[in-house]
Amino acid sequence: MPKIKTHKATAKRFKYSGTGKLMCMRQGKGHLRRKKSPKVKATYSHAHVVDHTAVRRRVKKLAPTLE
Repeated sequence: MPKIKTHKATAKRFKYSGTGKLMCMRQGKGHLRRKKSPKVKATYSHAHVVDHTAVRRRVKKLAPTLE
């Protein structure tokens, strides 16, 4: 049986909170920042909960050791 390997790009983009929720950062943080309003830029600075079941299932399959 081969080793279970973690998909490193997935492990860098997602993490689990203390209560077990899947969290991720928003995309596009550094791209064209001068055009964006301060309110929009502020939403990039903190993690958001991922509530899609398909995404949670995919992350669990790609990075099983993340939990």
